[in-house]
Amino acid sequence: MSNNDGLRILASTQATQRLSRRSFLAGATVTAVAGSTLITGCGSSEPEPTAGAGSSAGPIEDQLNMYTWGEYDSPKVLKEFTASVGPKLQVDSYNSNEEMVNKLVATKGTSGYDLVVPTGPFIPQMVANDLLEPIDLTRLPNFSNVDTVYLGQSWDPNNDHSVPKAWGTTGYAYDTTKVDREMATWQDFLDVASTTASGQVSILDSPDNVVGLYLWAKDIDWMTTDMALLDEAQDYLVNTLAPHVKKFESYPGSNGMPQGSFWLVHAWNGDARQGILSSDDKDRWKWVLPTPRTEIWMDNWCIPKGAPNPNAAYAWIDYVLDPGVSLKELSYIGYHTAIKGIEPAANEAGLDRLDIVFFTPEQIATMEAGELNDAQQKRVDIWNAMKAAAGR
Repeated sequence: MSNNDGLRILASTQATQRLSRRSFLAGATVTAVAGSTLITGCGSSEPEPTAGAGSSAGPIEDQLNMYTWGEYDSPKVLKEFTASVGPKLQVDSYNSNEEMVNKLVATKGTSGYDLVVPTGPFIPQMVANDLLEPIDLTRLPNFSNVDTVYLGQSWDPNNDHSVPKAWGTTGYAYDTTKVDREMATWQDFLDVASTTASGQVSILDSPDNVVGLYLWAKDIDWMTTDMALLDEAQDYLVNTLAPHVKKFESYPGSNGMPQGSFWLVHAWNGDARQGILSSDDKDRWKWVLPTPRTEIWMDNWCIPKGAPNPNAAYAWIDYVLDPGVSLKELSYIGYHTAIKGIEPAANEAGLDRLDIVFFTPEQIATMEAGELNDAQQKRVDIWNAMKAAAGR
């Protein structure tokens, strides 16, 4: 992504939002990459009969415009929604929360989108800057299917503006036919990126994840506001790592991994799973949840200010909260969908590579949530500087 240089984050420096992983884990084809696709019901399979269409305050419109992360909904589910509920879908994608927020700010309520999918900590600032409509949960009969452990997060304690979509983590995958050593840590990633895999490395196109690469490897809180540490990270990322990066890519699983374009990919777990399952030789790829620490995040359904088709937005949210539809979503996107009983349902269905979807308590204990704090702009600046140094 190149249209966000100089982006200034909305975050109030007095309104830091952070999620404790324990607060929600105690006990617990669409064209991607900046593209868009029109989804219709033509050629779709039989509609899902048990999914609700939402309690509408009026007729459901015949169009639904979604702005979301790439490859983040099953094409089958998108088609079945149109076939059973009616609205055609226009799905546009972004690479980072910053890109999405920037677009909503620039359009000032006239973006034309009916749904966006921000990561939790961005929601309070979006609300404060009047970028989101309130959500009436009484219009979502299937909201009762959401596991309560995922509700009432710090960024939206009453779910006034958001409904959980999915949560996941960040790690990497490597091609074992090209990289012949065992890898387990973030330091392993940095070492191999600058040697064996040089020029064949994909890095997430996201500020926090870029900076996290270095800080996680050093066992430092990736949300640190210590400018000396961030300067140290910038020096390494810009001057040492950047020359070895082939591409900044938020969705390497969509094309790069199946096509063999990369040897080493920094990726969100669901996208890495998609890439592995789409490859001709699945066994060539190895997924790593790196130590000593990494990320945890939750994305959420939100309705942007001025949404032209709000009833269709409610109908979609309610539709995907049905357990049967949610399982189809999980099968495709590879992320936990926050629906009650989804893990046993996925196991019973025999879905592939669930080790990349569900995590043990010991693994979850290594995960840290993000936040918007005084150092957010510094992280964005490092991200831009690294891309400039890589010439990509």
